[in-house]
Amino acid sequence: MRMPSFSALVLGALAWTASANNDDDVRRISLRTHTLEQPYLDSEMQSRWFDFGGDTVVRADSYIRLTSDRPSQSGWLFSRVPLTATNWEVEVEFKISGKNQLYGDGFAMWITRQRGQQGDVFGNADRFEGLGVFVDTYKNNRPGVVFPYVMAMYGDGHKSYDKSNDGKEGELAGCSARGIRHANVDTKLRLTYFQDKQLKLELQYKNEDEWTECFNIDNPPAIPNIAYLGFSAETGELSDNHDIISVKSYNLYSQPGAAGRSNSGTSSHGGSKHSGNSGSWTWFFTKIILFFLIVAAAYVAFTAYRTKARSHRF
Repeated sequence: MRMPSFSALVLGALAWTASANNDDDVRRISLRTHTLEQPYLDSEMQSRWFDFGGDTVVRADSYIRLTSDRPSQSGWLFSRVPLTATNWEVEVEFKISGKNQLYGDGFAMWITRQRGQQGDVFGNADRFEGLGVFVDTYKNNRPGVVFPYVMAMYGDGHKSYDKSNDGKEGELAGCSARGIRHANVDTKLRLTYFQDKQLKLELQYKNEDEWTECFNIDNPPAIPNIAYLGFSAETGELSDNHDIISVKSYNLYSQPGAAGRSNSGTSSHGGSKHSGNSGSWTWFFTKIILFFLIVAAAYVAFTAYRTKARSHRF
């Protein structure tokens, strides 16, 4: 039987340590019922888990287009079953594009008790109950705010979205995202929710695999336990293509520690930008010490084996 070299033992120890480090991370289980990828439709030209309507067009090899670059369009896409996970994460790849210098209006992501109700809030019904995240590309009346602007609003079923002021009165948190339209990389958003603990939105539009935190809220309003995942978009006199490329949803079954969560904060001039350490220094040094102990033990074992092998040889 051949004994592994010392370098192999060290690499094994490093791999073990990396595995131990991953135990601190949030673990995810894919939610097939709320995941949508190409070709989107089955052989009967239907989606098992999502419904769509309005002006939505499905191109199986490319995208789900909520609106085309034409005036007065409105389309929606909603899950057929509710998102019942207590803690979850949804990552969406999307694309906003068009041929005009002036464009609008934007698209929305919904986690709401209602589903598939066409209306005038980015193509969905007003006075919703749950969470709306709006990627607003046209500025109506928000002095001092750079557009496109991404914001979240919590609806109680009675509060109305103030369209003339770009939702300012109902804003929960938000940030400017100049460059998210016609970006040079795949544009994505990632929404993470831990019930009663954290609501975080991250965006990818500057560089590949570079996530920009838009907002991070501690103790957010409670999203309804029975809520549907959806998307909608609309155009007015100005227009754009609003495409959903893919949706990946996950059930999160371990929550981050208090040290790993950011403090909340909101600004109407670019959103909140707070971040926390991913772990305590104490735990960091504990893992370092543990690593060296493993390496030392591996070295002792290897030395003992080598000594025994030599004695047998003579």
